[in-house]
Amino acid sequence: MMKKLCVFCGSKSGNQQYLKDAETLGHLLAENKIGLVYGGAKVGLMGALADGVLAKGGDVWGVMPQSLIDLEVAHKDLKMFYTVSNMHERKQKMYDLSDGFLAIPGGMGTLDELFEITTWGQLQYHNKPIWLLNSRGFFDNLLGHLRLASREGFISASHLNLITEVKSLSAWHDDWQKKI
Repeated sequence: MMKKLCVFCGSKSGNQQYLKDAETLGHLLAENKIGLVYGGAKVGLMGALADGVLAKGGDVWGVMPQSLIDLEVAHKDLKMFYTVSNMHERKQKMYDLSDGFLAIPGGMGTLDELFEITTWGQLQYHNKPIWLLNSRGFFDNLLGHLRLASREGFISASHLNLITEVKSLSAWHDDWQKKI
């Protein structure tokens, strides 16, 4: 059962539509009584996502290294907030708290988190679902590269299938409903 979803996303805003999507995802999580686990920031898509959950009365768990808290990017309105020493501890804590994972648009950190949790699935450290929200084709090139790596013998088809691509929030919701 999905009680808490870890969302990997950008600390930057991207275009306005991505901000809207993050907020809408937050609403969707709260309405379905799924807690949000994320990197704890008040900025970018991360902040919009957390604010979306909080606006609908949902629960949010933030996890952030002290070095980022010192930069004053931590979301101050979270009741459940973990301060950790470094990014490795941050990812471990987020993974431990979560029942599944969803990557939405973001940069290097988002990709790092997505690839690490997928690698852990490949190594059978977990069997939690992993989704990739490919709205507006944001991840088309990435998915193309992964398929190329599979065709060239670097990623098995079963490992490629650890990531479920969804093209919209409603598609994610439908897929999530099937998995509970």
